[in-house]
Amino acid sequence: MASQWHSLISQKLFLAKTLLARLSSEHKAGAMQQTPAAEAEALTQGAVELMLRARQSLLVMIARHHQNKQEKPGSIEALEALFPYPITEVDTLRELSETTGSWWQHLAQLELAITEPNKTRKTVTAENIIAVSADQGPDKSLQALNETLVSMTRFAREIDEQHSEW
Repeated sequence: MASQWHSLISQKLFLAKTLLARLSSEHKAGAMQQTPAAEAEALTQGAVELMLRARQSLLVMIARHHQNKQEKPGSIEALEALFPYPITEVDTLRELSETTGSWWQHLAQLELAITEPNKTRKTVTAENIIAVSADQGPDKSLQALNETLVSMTRFAREIDEQHSEW
């Protein structure tokens, strides 16, 4: 049953990779001048959404590996609450969520960026130009998205292989 969840995760990540490959080919071909910015953003957000769905499925897969057939946890805390004993994967995910630059943290930042409206920024004038800190949000570059995708894929495969040995 849990391997079916791994298949679902793999499918979502493959589809995200496909969207990122399309975005990459447009960059390489120099077609971004002809491609509307909205299409590039749609490809980026589509890939991010697929990775977020894969992350949700990863939590369910871990629950299934530990014999919880009913619940579909939506967070690390919800996954942890399902079991009266410590789970190695929860510790690993918690560490990833607290590690700057990890794939989990990158996805959390991307999720926040695409689920909330843009913040209004103060207009820069001569009177208020003392110091400007531009919050650019999470890294949505093709390289960063691909790195997150590869790390997620590796993590899901390792979890599935580890539990398939039993």
